Amino acid sequence: MTLRVTLLMLVLLPAVATAGSKIIGTGGATTIEGNAGGGIVPWAVINGYASSEEWSVTTFASRVGVNNFNLSSGGIALSFDNRWELSYARQRFALESIGGNLAQDIFSVKYHLAGELLYTAMPQLSFGISHKRNADFALPEAVGAKSANGTDFYLAASKVLFHQLAGRNLLLNGTIRATKANQTGLLGFGSAIDNDYQFLFEGSAALLLNYNLALGIEFKQKPDNLAFAAEQHWRDIFIAWFINKNVSLTGAYVDLGHIAGQGSQTGYYLALEATW
Repeated sequence: MTLRVTLLMLVLLPAVATAGSKIIGTGGATTIEGNAGGGIVPWAVINGYASSEEWSVTTFASRVGVNNFNLSSGGIALSFDNRWELSYARQRFALESIGGNLAQDIFSVKYHLAGELLYTAMPQLSFGISHKRNADFALPEAVGAKSANGTDFYLAASKVLFHQLAGRNLLLNGTIRATKANQTGLLGFGSAIDNDYQFLFEGSAALLLNYNLALGIEFKQKPDNLAFAAEQHWRDIFIAWFINKNVSLTGAYVDLGHIAGQGSQTGYYLALEATW
């Protein structure tokens, strides 16, 4: 899914019926892996605005640009009944300093287990599975990856706390992920010396400045399986603008640490999302 396809969707959206009856912003944005959340962390929310017995479709395009690399991601998600989320994302990672490209396909499903983001004391809880496939395993294999395919499992909890900071609402999210992925899977999965699942923490906090604007931070813990270069945790500071239920924009400053032996990788994240 390219940015041009997403822009075409935006042109067509005015002729499409409303995206659903959920409150604006409660579907979150779309992560680089295609599931609902922030930019790099999946949340317990279900993408789009489909409530009970409704369905919603979301398409997105995003780009991360840091000192030596660029990551482009795009995809589509289908949600139903505020219970199920099915998504597909394609990632392309450009190795600008050393040449070449990496790519992977990500197929995900998320199920809303219990609780509600807004209406219950219990946080919304969701369980997700993401299956990832390298498009070309030559480079990941050369640096020590064990497999071209891998599956992540995660449990996320999300809750909006009302009137927390200067009368503003605060969203908190915590996610536990079981993974073997090297650089989220772009460098394969596991290694000859460590092919076990690791349980890692990912977290987000977002202050809702008004009904359609959120300012937040994210943290993503990463495994460190490959001997050739240390893998470091990711973090970002983001702002998300839910223009209406059909269109949203997200921008962020990202710090991805050292990648593939290159120095500290900092830069920008931009994402455009369309929902109907």
